[in-house]
Amino acid sequence: MNLDYATLDSMRINHPAWRLLRSDHAPLIASFLHRVFIIPNVRMIAQANLSEALEDELFILHEQHGPEVFTKSAIEYLNDWAANEKGWLRKFYPNKSDEPHFDLTPATEKVLFWLASLTERTFVGTESRLLTLFDLLKQMSEGSEVDPQARITELHRRRDEIDADISSILAGNVPLLDETALKDRFQQFVQMARELLADFREVEYNFRSLDRRVRERIALWDGSKGALLEEIMGERDAIADSDQGKSFRAFWDFLMSQSRQEELTRLLQQILNLPSVAELKPDVRLRRVHYDWLEAGEHTQRTVARLSEQLRRFLDDQAWLENRRIMDILRSIESRALAIRDCPPTSNLMTIADTAATIELPMERPLYTPPMKPIIANVELEEISTEVDASALYSQVVIDKAELSGHIRQALQTRSQISLCELVKAYPLRHGLAELVTYLHLASDLPHTAVDENTIDTVEWQTPEGAARRARLPIIIFVRS
Repeated sequence: MNLDYATLDSMRINHPAWRLLRSDHAPLIASFLHRVFIIPNVRMIAQANLSEALEDELFILHEQHGPEVFTKSAIEYLNDWAANEKGWLRKFYPNKSDEPHFDLTPATEKVLFWLASLTERTFVGTESRLLTLFDLLKQMSEGSEVDPQARITELHRRRDEIDADISSILAGNVPLLDETALKDRFQQFVQMARELLADFREVEYNFRSLDRRVRERIALWDGSKGALLEEIMGERDAIADSDQGKSFRAFWDFLMSQSRQEELTRLLQQILNLPSVAELKPDVRLRRVHYDWLEAGEHTQRTVARLSEQLRRFLDDQAWLENRRIMDILRSIESRALAIRDCPPTSNLMTIADTAATIELPMERPLYTPPMKPIIANVELEEISTEVDASALYSQVVIDKAELSGHIRQALQTRSQISLCELVKAYPLRHGLAELVTYLHLASDLPHTAVDENTIDTVEWQTPEGAARRARLPIIIFVRS
């Protein structure tokens, strides 16, 4: 960008960031917005909460400098800062909410970060930034190399360096970063992490501008629906396929990985526990800065979702209008037909030519099929005098599962475990195989039951008639919990 006189003079008049720096209340605006938005990384605040926080701020300032310093109320200041001619706050209504909310604009966030950079720093690191620049140049050079042999040669060189580092560590020479290098790199990380949060607000602002243009175009559109959709989707695809859209999509895919989140959490925990880093007294929110990135990215994703929702509403409204037009035409036809019902015209009211010839082929008609008539014999029902033995209906066997569970608990009171064979010997089966199957069902329900498939156990019992029965099954052991 060329910073000539005309450009800077236009920015001094029109740019919100420059207007904020020229404002008489710039210290109040910058300090308050930095405290409520930047420090806790809040994306939007309800009007009631933000107004209450500003009232407390104004009360403290009135106590220190007198009531004549700031004469307006908190809500008046907020509405003034959100006005179009100021543009320092964005006032909007979220979905399913009738209370206005406020958010920072990208211009205001740039001012706050620039003011923070004016403060004197006790330690200014340069090594980490130089290494970062050097790594970026290497990535661009390697990523743009089309010669496969050159890339293989570079990979072999890096492999040799890694092998040399491994050999050095195995020999007992473990190189460590000193405290100065750690502080330098940590400050570079903090600065880039905060700049990334600021970039999210600007990306969201760009998508929101697209959303606003789409809404205005839909409200004023009088052409065909297909032409509007083609134009809108083309503009949306252009933003999604732009450098900014591709970079945001790559960042979002990288951050949404569960393994990447766990790795970031582990690295942050490890670095913040270093003594040299703890001396810098870092912000406690740095431990969850990657979750702040996720939250900021979700706001951007919601903006894109609102754009799609607006397109869907447009299609629904257009379909409703077309259906209404059809109904209006049908009602007009009905009303005209009723008007001429009593005095129909003598001449032809309407003539319609056949759209096609009526052709009926003989083989298209089904052949005659005589219906099937059931034959019903009029025979009297005969009474059966033979007596039927109904005792089988009352000889049903019911297995009491509660009783069998009591046997298991009683047996485990004196010992830690018991097999099914031993349990049957202590409490013989009275109902035979049905009772044994119930024991197997209880074993599958109990959590502390072991089954040894390799060992076969034999369970024996006698029927009420005195016949011996035997069942072979894997050994089942009930274990006391």
